[in-house]
Amino acid sequence: MAVRAIRGAVQLDVDEREHLLASTRELVSAVMEANDLGTDQLISIVFTVTADVRSEFPAVAARELGMGDVPLLCTTEIDVPGALPRVVRLMAHVETDAPRAQVQHVYLRGAAALRRDIAQ
Repeated sequence: MAVRAIRGAVQLDVDEREHLLASTRELVSAVMEANDLGTDQLISIVFTVTADVRSEFPAVAARELGMGDVPLLCTTEIDVPGALPRVVRLMAHVETDAPRAQVQHVYLRGAAALRRDIAQ
């Protein structure tokens, strides 16, 4: 079994706690579903947010999805002028038999603009 990194992102409409949690749950669920993953295959997830997102830690949403034993980390993206605002990103490290070329990265809503080459 290989270790793979899966990327994903979602752009928030507003920086409000419930919206951030719902959007992050949607993102995590979409990554899991697109890659046919169970929580037992998760090694860890690193979440980043743009500097304008302060309402809650995205890891709270993953915990709400039952990922209490998965190591989770939240941090802030580099604050680059002109960058897409209100974005939650993730990088999930997983164990999978899928070859790298079959890994499905998930970019939702406005975040699809970040990686048009691989966004679903």
